[in-house]
Amino acid sequence: MGQKRLKKPKGKRSFWQDLKKNRILWLFLLPAILFFLVNSYLPMVGIYFAFTDFNFKDGLLGSPFVGLKNFEFLFISGALGRLTKNTILYNLAFIVLGNLCQVSLAIIISQLTGKWFKKVNQTLILMPHFVSYVILNVFAYNLFNYDHGLINNIVVNVLEGKPVDFYTNAAWWPFIIVFFNIWKGLGYGTVVYLATITGIGQEYYEAAKVDGASVFQQIRYITLPGVKPTFIILLIYSLGGIVRGQFELFYQLVGNNGLLFSTTDILDTYVYRATISNVDYGIGTAVGLYQSVVGFAIVMVTNYCIRKKDPAYALF
Repeated sequence: MGQKRLKKPKGKRSFWQDLKKNRILWLFLLPAILFFLVNSYLPMVGIYFAFTDFNFKDGLLGSPFVGLKNFEFLFISGALGRLTKNTILYNLAFIVLGNLCQVSLAIIISQLTGKWFKKVNQTLILMPHFVSYVILNVFAYNLFNYDHGLINNIVVNVLEGKPVDFYTNAAWWPFIIVFFNIWKGLGYGTVVYLATITGIGQEYYEAAKVDGASVFQQIRYITLPGVKPTFIILLIYSLGGIVRGQFELFYQLVGNNGLLFSTTDILDTYVYRATISNVDYGIGTAVGLYQSVVGFAIVMVTNYCIRKKDPAYALF
């Protein structure tokens, strides 16, 4: 007698059966699938740039294959450790401090009772999100300029102290860069968390009030657990780009001021300066691949740790 075929468990459908049954829903997903296919997956063919000495004459497939030679640019220069450390530390500060400020402000706004006042606050805090990095540089220059900056004017004329030369002192700039990053992204992140808080059922708060819970107890036992899933998802996504610096922010605020590179130089700005005079697509792609691989590894490790502790909050 032949072996009996194993029957599929009832209730489980194959992919094609699911596609046939929910074809309308899959049709709605088609634009998003095409978007990521064209903009995220097809360009991955360009990874081959990282292993070639690319030139336009021979094209991508005809350019000489050089193996890992392009990666030597980072390792031989001796700057990889410092650049990676700066990039990761800045991004950690952006993620931790940024999310704490956004959650705190979202909770404060959610406690406001006046609708008009609440709407005005939401509008005002969102405005910096639309400020370009070029304008941000103008703000920074007018604040920290040695001769005419607002801060030095206050120090000299009000506090009767000596002016501070911010643009020659690298120690100040980690704080300045983190401040401007948080200021610019505060409104957008707050709106995201505020939407999450709004989605928490009001019956929980009403029941807590009946039981005599204070405002702080409501925040601790209802609001914070309610925003926890959103916080974890945003954290995982942010960690995926932890090795990718915000080039526009650093380049606009610091530019080519070599006196500040010790504390402000990151992978993106270093590669830009190194390749601006002699364009080398192989080196640029090698650095991008290095950042992607490290970011992918961090996402996988973070998701694994979260899944071990609480599987409900893991991405997969």
